[in-house]
Amino acid sequence: MSTTTTTHLNFRGDARAALAFYQSVFGGQATITTYGDLGMPKDAPGAENVVFGGLETAEGFRVMAYDIPDRSDAATADVDPSADPSADPAADPSAETGSTRRENGLTLTDRPFFVSVRGESFAEVQQYWAGLSVGATIVEAFAASAWSTGFGMLTDRFGVTWVLDVAAA
Repeated sequence: MSTTTTTHLNFRGDARAALAFYQSVFGGQATITTYGDLGMPKDAPGAENVVFGGLETAEGFRVMAYDIPDRSDAATADVDPSADPSADPAADPSAETGSTRRENGLTLTDRPFFVSVRGESFAEVQQYWAGLSVGATIVEAFAASAWSTGFGMLTDRFGVTWVLDVAAA
């Protein structure tokens, strides 16, 4: 018996763009199913959003992506953001993406998880780093570390924090 885990990333309307971006970095085959594909009227708001999205490469990289339904449901419909700006999640993007930083050799974060990618060679991982770092916030630059010939950490333009490193020889 074998078990496989796949990171499942949640977005607010950006799942399609995120999958295209990750495909440009890692290659592979992306699949996308929208809410409209599964029966939502095609002209309904959100019908074009991703309900099941995935990317898989022959090398074993896999990620899934999903567009969380819009927050304009009954739970938030009565909130007036002008009366309380903190009630509007768009007013502070870090409320959604959190923050991660390095300080005195420690990683300080309020994120519940990071996506970790480990490759066999420095060149392979550096290529992934170069792609993911476009538009990203660099937490720790990709360089040699005490445990790896290449290690780096960043939060990409979609708010996902990635840890990349080269496997020990």
